[in-house]
Amino acid sequence: MALVAEMKTAGVLVFTGGLDDTAPVFSVDASSGTPLFTDGPFVESKEHLGGFAVVDVADEDAARLWAARIAVACGWPQEVRRFRVHAQRPPTA
Repeated sequence: MALVAEMKTAGVLVFTGGLDDTAPVFSVDASSGTPLFTDGPFVESKEHLGGFAVVDVADEDAARLWAARIAVACGWPQEVRRFRVHAQRPPTA
């Protein structure tokens, strides 16, 4: 929580949250044209998504800095990806 407070103070935190490990887990695949729902995926390895943080930083160096801080605070490896923002459509009349 101290790191979350620091990220808020620095103005980089957009959102962070952990996944509810007691909630139902399911997948949906619509590649056949019809959505197919299946239970899972279930964690079968040491690598899994336990939560995520969205930060708004100026460059890759800043992203690396905050990812390292999060990794230390959580004690878990972190994966960093750029979030693609699509242009918003103007409101329709």
